[in-house]
This record gives sequence, C-alpha cells and structure tokens, in this order.
Amino acid sequence: MTQAQLQETANIPAHGSEPKVTHWREYFGFSTDHKVIGIQYLVTTFIFYLIGGVLATAVRTELATPEVDFVSREVYNSLFTVHATIMIFLWIVPAGTGGFGNFLVPLLIGARDMAFPRLNAIAFWIIPPAGILLLSSFLVGAPGSGWTSYPPLSTMAAGKAGEAIWIMSVLLLGTSSILAAVNFIVTIVKMRAPGMGYNQMPLFCWAMLSTSALALIATPVLAGALILLAFDLLAGTAFFNPTGGGDPIVYQHLFWFYSHPAVYIMILPFFGMISEILPVHARKPIFGYKAIAYSSLAISFLGLIVWAHHMFTSGTPAWLRMFFMITTMVIAVPTGIKVFSWLATIWGGKLRLNSAMLFAMGFVSMFVIGGISGVMVAAVPFDIHVHDTYFVVAHLHYVLFGGSVFGIYAGFYHWFPKMTGRMLNETWGKIHFAMMLVGFNITFMPMHKLGMEGMNRRIAEYDPKFATLNLICSIGAYLLALSTIPFIVNACWSWIAGPKAPDNPWQGLTLEWMTTSPPPVENFESDPVLATGPYDYGMGNRATQVDVPFSDARDPALSAGPSSALRAEPDPAVAAHPDDRQGESHNR
Repeated sequence: MTQAQLQETANIPAHGSEPKVTHWREYFGFSTDHKVIGIQYLVTTFIFYLIGGVLATAVRTELATPEVDFVSREVYNSLFTVHATIMIFLWIVPAGTGGFGNFLVPLLIGARDMAFPRLNAIAFWIIPPAGILLLSSFLVGAPGSGWTSYPPLSTMAAGKAGEAIWIMSVLLLGTSSILAAVNFIVTIVKMRAPGMGYNQMPLFCWAMLSTSALALIATPVLAGALILLAFDLLAGTAFFNPTGGGDPIVYQHLFWFYSHPAVYIMILPFFGMISEILPVHARKPIFGYKAIAYSSLAISFLGLIVWAHHMFTSGTPAWLRMFFMITTMVIAVPTGIKVFSWLATIWGGKLRLNSAMLFAMGFVSMFVIGGISGVMVAAVPFDIHVHDTYFVVAHLHYVLFGGSVFGIYAGFYHWFPKMTGRMLNETWGKIHFAMMLVGFNITFMPMHKLGMEGMNRRIAEYDPKFATLNLICSIGAYLLALSTIPFIVNACWSWIAGPKAPDNPWQGLTLEWMTTSPPPVENFESDPVLATGPYDYGMGNRATQVDVPFSDARDPALSAGPSSALRAEPDPAVAAHPDDRQGESHNR
C-alpha cells in the first residue's frame, strides 16, 4: 500500500455497521472463535474461583479460633490443598492466559483468529473435566499434602486415590497450558498486521509472548515430576523414596523449576494488561515502551534460574544458596522497571478514576507490597526465620491476589464493553473495589506479623497468643468474600440489560477498539490500517486527524518506540497535528 493510500484509509474503522450478536448457546458448544473461547475461559475459571473462595472461607472459619472446632484436621488439610490448586491452576493461570489472552491477542495484532483455532478449543475443553476431576477427589478422600504434594508425605498419605486424582488433574491442566503456549507464540510471531513490527506491538502481546515461552519450557518439567511421583504412589517405585535409594529433594527441584516460573506465568499477563489500561485512563503515552517490553523477556529468562530459593531450608549447600539469593534479588530489577514506568505514566496524567483504573492502581500498590516482602524472603537469613510461616502466606497472596486477581478485575472492567457490547455500572464497580481492597488488607496484612512471631502455616490449631490477629484475618476474609457479590450482580445485570457500549468507550488507540463491540466473527471486515502508535495519547485527535502513519520511517517518533512513549505533550518537531509543527504543514 502506498503512502497516499495509507493516508486515506488510516483510522477508518475496519468493521461493518452492526456488531455481531453471539447467542448464549454458543458459549456451551465447541467453538473455534477465539472471542467465544476467551469468554468460556473467563466464565469457567470464575466459577472455579468462587469454589476456591468457599474453601478459603472454610479455612479461615477454622482459624478464627485456636481450637479445632469447625472441621477435622484431615479435612482442613484437604481444604487448603484443593483451595490452592484451584486458585493457581483453575483460576489465575487459565484466566490470564486463556481468558484475556485468547480474547485480546488476535484483536491487538489485527489478526482474524488464533493460528490454530481447533487446538485453541481443545486447550479450553481440557479444563472443565480436569477441574471436575479435582473436585471429585472429595468423594474418595481429597489430597491433603498441600499444593506442592511433597514426597514422602504425599506417597504415604492414607488417601492414595485423592493424591492420584490430584496428579491427573494437574497433568491435564498442564497439557492445556502447553497447547495454549504454542498457539500464542505462533499467533504473535506470524499473524501481526502489516506494518506492525515487534516494537509496535501492544505491551500485552509482549507479556503473552514471554509468558508462553516460560510455560513451554517449564511445564514439561512439572509433568515429568508428577509422572514419577505417580509411579512412586501407585507402582511402588522409589524415585523419591530414600528407603529405596530415591531422593525427595530431587522432586523439590523439579517441582519448583516449574512452580516458581508459574508465579510469573500468573503475573506477566496482568503486567501486560496494566500497561494497556493505565495509558488509556491517564490519557498519556506509556512511559518507557521498550523498557517495559524487554523487561518482560528478562523476567521470563530470570524466572528459570531462581527456583531454589524455595529450598533454603532443605539442606541446600551454602554456595548454591548464595547463587539463588542473588538471582532472586536481581529479578526484582525488571519488575521495578515496570512499576516505575507505570508510576511515570500516570504522573501528571488526566486520570479517569473509573473502576478499571482503580483496580489497575490497586494492582500496582498491592503488588509492590508483595514485591517488597519478596525481596525480604530472598535473603537467606530472613527466609530461614520465616520459612513455612504465615509471612510466606501473606507474601504469596499480596503477589497473586493483590496482583493477579486485582489485575483480572481491572481487565474485566476495561474490556467488558468490548466483550459484551454493554457497559458495567460504575457505582457498583467502585463499591466492589472498596470492599475488596479493605477486605484484602484486613485479611492478609496481619499475617506478616503472625509469621514474624512464628505462627506456622498449614496447621488447624495454634497457640492462643495468635488468636486476636487470626480473628481479624477471618473477619477480613468474610468481607473479601462478600465483595464478590456486587461484581456478580453488576456483571450479570449489565450483560443482560446494561446500556449499550459504543465501539470505543475509552477512546483507546489499540486495534481492538477499531472494531465493533462485540467484534464480528473474524474481527475486522478489512485489514486494519496502523496510523498511530498504540500509546500515542496527546499526539493528536485520532478520530479526525491523520498526518503520519506510525509505519513511516521518516518520523520514528510517531511509532510506539522510545521517543513517543516518553512524551506526554506533542513535540513541535514531529507533532501529529499539522498546526503543532514548526514552520511546515507536513502534509504528505
């Protein structure tokens, strides 16, 4: 396409006049439409999130008093084991990668669908039976060895059937994750719109590329460890049994080689989502585009060499402790780059404090608290002191709930109009945010003190001196559980009868806003034309003014690269609006 043709077609919405209405029955069938699959992921995983929340509330009810007076010790062990497994493998991982990843990636890069639509559908339909299988373990004796399932505890458990079901369920969910990772990598690398280089991709795509590479490398290692564990459990082998010459520490290495990268698999997609949400609602270009993009790759790489910090109390040699302490602290650097870039993005911006923006800002603040405690437990002396205490529980939840779950809700409020064609109620959204923020901090902030004072995790009864703080945590957990109700009511009512959403309610510049709400089957009726960078806010009025497409090599400052990404105000030398330029109309 010539420059003149680009000029004439840029910023013309690439869609028809009417949005495509998806019948509700399509969400219960085997669809290959990435948007339907994305919503299937989100609804299914949210149901599992509610189930996991019920289990968590039962755990906190037991811990409201020092005595065992609500459930037995054995049931308590099963509750927190299945709770953690659901929240990690059936909620955060599939919601971030499968849900938002599926819905957004093809739209953001201007593709008509994922590279392998049938593989995409298969990856989703593995998840419901895997989740049902896990829950069915309560019928035969649910697993009670924690979500880590360390041998020899897991191989000596009375309920071998429950442990075997846990292994099979996680293997199925890992298979789904691998299939999705292959699909995302091929889609992002091969199916971008013409003119969209890697440095013009929206940052969510960078995050998904990094996440998928990490999942593809690490997940098979977990699968191998679980298969060997299943042999020990069911066939009497001794891969991890020291009485037969095995070594249980080897299982820990294999398990954490996946499970610490899994933390980044659970957080990287939401890093990308926050990088999309903040510029839109701050009306400023993202600060440090390339720094944010490449820091995702750095996190993906460094995430593979930090696993043994979970094993500082497992007889790890001193020299190895030192290596993993250093790598664990180093990984805070690319994470810090993102946080400072986000703060610079909203600094001085024209903030719209709607529900999406509130949850995005809540994400940043809560994740920073979790990151600070993460640097603390990276230090060997401190980690030895707080290992297996409630300090670790607090750290984990500030990263994965204060981070990932706040990020999920930010994404819901931001892209709900695009997904459904309806607007959510902002008042209820802000009530949801306030209840969730307060309930979350009441629940988990006191756990730092509990851990510092020596209260062990994974116990149903405890020293009465910890009773007051545990009661506070339980009250906070009830408020946190109640905070979900406004969201459920808001989402269901708005989807059915909410006000219709315009195609671009937030005045965004990324390609998903250049089609209808909801989008048609193949997203765009004609190939979308790239006329500005995805974060060129303050660079001119996209709706009415087009001067230089961002693919124009003569003006790289209009690209999504380091120049325009750092500017909040138009530069007179290369401003998008001709009137803002110095000494020339610059019409080409």
